[in-house]
Amino acid sequence: MPEPPFQINLRSQDIHAAAHLTGQSTLAAAATVLTARARTATLSVSSIIIPERSTAEGILIKSTSLVWDEIVQALGDDWTLAYQLTPEKWEEIVAGAFKKAKYDEVTLTPRSRDHGRDVVAIKRGIGCVKIIGSVKRYAPGNLVEYDDIRALLGVLSGERDASKGIITTTSVFRRA
Repeated sequence: MPEPPFQINLRSQDIHAAAHLTGQSTLAAAATVLTARARTATLSVSSIIIPERSTAEGILIKSTSLVWDEIVQALGDDWTLAYQLTPEKWEEIVAGAFKKAKYDEVTLTPRSRDHGRDVVAIKRGIGCVKIIGSVKRYAPGNLVEYDDIRALLGVLSGERDASKGIITTTSVFRRA
């Protein structure tokens, strides 16, 4: 299989060294290293998740990277770090979580023309579960609105083989 043209070499040692030298958290150091490398290369999903191949729906995820583990650990220690991630990186974190949960197929859809689906996760076994994920990386105070929920319901009604829809957010849902 050919290597994707969008890979960046990001080593855990680089992140830890940057964190040590700058006194930043691991997540902030990772962002600094990624930003520096992005100036000389095209950055994409290969920094947090490891792509298997492109499909008609998007990028099929092979596994998560060590960076994913570091970021999730940092988020567990300080949730406010989630607001420093770009929406694209938040989608990668969520896709990686489905892969870590042993879903058989996890697809990260393209940023545009994704038909309201950011992540599609399939688990096979006795029957098949297909989850359509809508990922919202909102700032604090920016609530997930009813229209966001209605939009996902519309997507689910068009996906006859979908079992359920999940909205994953850094924010909270508007109360009724």
